[in-house]
Amino acid sequence: MATCQRKVPEWCVVNMGTSGNTVRDLKARWQTDVLDLQPDWLSVMIGINDVWRQFDSPLQVEDHVGLAEYESTLDELLRVTTPTLQGLVLMTPYVIEPNRTDAMRTMMDAYGQVMRQLAERYQAHFIDTQAAFDEVLAHVHPMALAWDRVHPNRTGHTILARVFLQAVGYAWS
Repeated sequence: MATCQRKVPEWCVVNMGTSGNTVRDLKARWQTDVLDLQPDWLSVMIGINDVWRQFDSPLQVEDHVGLAEYESTLDELLRVTTPTLQGLVLMTPYVIEPNRTDAMRTMMDAYGQVMRQLAERYQAHFIDTQAAFDEVLAHVHPMALAWDRVHPNRTGHTILARVFLQAVGYAWS
């Protein structure tokens, strides 16, 4: 059983994120990583690797997670989980790329739209991480945030943390 990694007065945050995972991997560990923990709140950000595998491993089509599979898998997981939750936060996948016509960016935006639709369906807090990065990318080069457009540095992680805390109404002291 996972233990609390960070304690804020009334929060216990357990990070179950696993590097390199796709929504298929998430589904395989959903019982132990989510349902067994019986969380009050759940945040989900998945999809970067679902898209990235289609670009970094174009010939390994068995590893590709198409948009329909991405949506149906997340919908299935959320459908069985949301009745027990007090709150749900859904975050878009992102690519740190300002060019909206870039092939990977275009695909990532489509996966982000699925997350937006799921947030509406499940009345979740929605966090558009791509928009948060886009706001900063209007002023800095992508390499100032990530060397490979996917793995953010500390500045990139700060952007993600800030947009998350704002979305859940964290009161800054």
